[in-house]
Amino acid sequence: MQKLLITLFLICCFSLVKAQEIKSPDKNLTLKFWIAESGIPTYQLSYKNKQVIKPSKLGIETKDVPSMLEGFTLSNAEQKSVDESWNPVLGEVKTIRNNYKELLVTLTQKAEKDRYIRIRFRLFNDGLGFRYEFPEQKNLNYFIIKEEKTQFALNGDHKAFWLPGDFDTQEYSTVTSNLSEVRGKMKEAVTPNASQTTFSPTGLQTPLMLKSKDGLYINIHEAALVNYSTMSLDLDDKNFILSSFLTPDAVGDKGYMQSPGQSPWRTVIVSDKATDILASKLVLNLNEPTKYKDVSWIKPIKYVGVWWEMITGKSTWAYADVESVQLGVTDYKKLKPNGKHAANTAHVKEYIDFAAAHKMDAVLVEGWNEGWEDWFGKTKDYVFDFVTPYPDFDVKELHRYAASKGIKMMMHHETSSSVRNYERHIDTAYKFMVENGYNSVKSGYVGNIIPRGEHHYGQWLIDHYLFAIKKAADYKIMVNAHEAVRPTGLNRTYPNLLANEAARGTEYESFGGNNVDHTTILPFTRLIGGPMDYTPGIFQTKISAYNPENTSFVHSTLVHQLALYVTMYSPLQMAADLPETYNKFLDAFQFIEDVAVDWDDTKILEAEPGDYITIARKAKNKNEWYIGGISDEVPRTATINFSYLPKGKTYVATIYADGKDASYDKNPQSYAIRKVLVTSKSVLKQAMAAGGGVAISIKAEATAADKKLQKL
Repeated sequence: MQKLLITLFLICCFSLVKAQEIKSPDKNLTLKFWIAESGIPTYQLSYKNKQVIKPSKLGIETKDVPSMLEGFTLSNAEQKSVDESWNPVLGEVKTIRNNYKELLVTLTQKAEKDRYIRIRFRLFNDGLGFRYEFPEQKNLNYFIIKEEKTQFALNGDHKAFWLPGDFDTQEYSTVTSNLSEVRGKMKEAVTPNASQTTFSPTGLQTPLMLKSKDGLYINIHEAALVNYSTMSLDLDDKNFILSSFLTPDAVGDKGYMQSPGQSPWRTVIVSDKATDILASKLVLNLNEPTKYKDVSWIKPIKYVGVWWEMITGKSTWAYADVESVQLGVTDYKKLKPNGKHAANTAHVKEYIDFAAAHKMDAVLVEGWNEGWEDWFGKTKDYVFDFVTPYPDFDVKELHRYAASKGIKMMMHHETSSSVRNYERHIDTAYKFMVENGYNSVKSGYVGNIIPRGEHHYGQWLIDHYLFAIKKAADYKIMVNAHEAVRPTGLNRTYPNLLANEAARGTEYESFGGNNVDHTTILPFTRLIGGPMDYTPGIFQTKISAYNPENTSFVHSTLVHQLALYVTMYSPLQMAADLPETYNKFLDAFQFIEDVAVDWDDTKILEAEPGDYITIARKAKNKNEWYIGGISDEVPRTATINFSYLPKGKTYVATIYADGKDASYDKNPQSYAIRKVLVTSKSVLKQAMAAGGGVAISIKAEATAADKKLQKL
């Protein structure tokens, strides 16, 4: 008996010394973990026997206690399998499957009085998630992170779709190049922004999209970013190793931790099909279920707003042309109005009328409140109070008028990055919203952060963004945060976070223009973490039509703009152009009026990052399908199948297509609309212009009156 126990003990010890291995449920992915020389935690990942991540080190470097980098032994390893499903409050599909194999390892540092940490790995069919966990214990309580030392050692010089690493902005144009070319292209890639702090000539942001020479699509990001600094990546361009690089605070520290605690999940999505990257729900699955018992107040929103006319320079946010104002001191009734202030009662009513006529849900108004005259670039603490309107903006009357038309008003809280000021006023601001019929808010964080020295992506701001979201939930308010950190799937846990900006949006079309391939890349990068308020729907692509001094133009066709409502997922979608323009193209605007913003099902029909995307989606609780296809600067033909339609039935499809002479730069407003009959066996070959697209609505079964229509 004693010999048997000794034998079992030795077998157990041997199993802990050798590499731990798990496979994804479909067996395509293999994760290996082991303790390398000097007691360094190490992992590697393969897909269908191709290396995705070569042996890579793990660990945490600390400032005030001995680091958690080496000297580890593997003291325990546990495995389990999970296969369950859950329903998002708002989403691309009705039901999400959460199916993974888990490996939880306990690592002990004998030299540090048996201090231990855990690393939890979850291997899905679409990729890997792992995080550090810090259990409560006598020898690990409070500690300061100097740097997280997570590596992603790549198997070659991959093609990358990258943004410069920055602690304050993601509003750069995506660069497409091999990793070996990053250093040489970095200077040109770093373009001016209202707030920016780069950190390395090879620093990169996540989500980082990669394509290997052997045909693997790889996406590296993080999930469930809570009480921790945002992770960027620093590239060793000789060995193609990416290392985590956390955002520091004002004194250079990268995280203040207390056990029990944990890091966000580090994620690696991988497939040999680009469409699988877009279909992945790995980031959402790594987030916690919703914290709210009642979610009935959380609704998708399609809206118009007083915004684009200011972005183009046609109108202003400010009421008066003065250089300096002080809240509570400046008497706006004594100032001369500049005559270009858009947020006035009569003008806003025009937007409300348009919204009501075209079945929109809400109207956003920016520039309604005092303080816009000197709001930017002054590092001004008390910049807005979020409750005091300009003299020409009647809050009560607009609430009454909008309610009479069945329209909600959408609040705007620009903070000018004076975060301390916003937190002082946030309860008062949210109460004001509730009292005046607002149930959603667009917040903004333009400029350098106050407290000075903090960064948009540091731990202090991460805590603030979540504070604002949770505080909004107390008042049943939905949030659309601009200039905040890029999302990491927290909309599952806090579904009143409808969308973020956190990327170069449509506004840049008025600031010189986005690259033509921009929206064929964003779903593979920025949208991996969550929905974006991209603000599509620009029909007047020449900005000079609104402001003769602005020669920018939108780098897409009108039909491309329609397709974005399908290809750029968000439960919050804006029809961003001016009503006066939409009234000239009401036949095309019909697609925006019809298209859903919340979905039961999604099919990624075809995709290649930087080139094209075609997606079909089924509207929530309706037997309606909408298809969107977009192309880059190269004209191409989209191949669209309809196999997802119910078999044995015929439907009427309305096709919004680029005109034969359309192109983004020469004839963007050329389009054609036609109706055809489709079944589950139909296949459409549809030409898309340079910077063009296609949009299709399928709303009803064919009737006898439709028999004359062409059959596909």
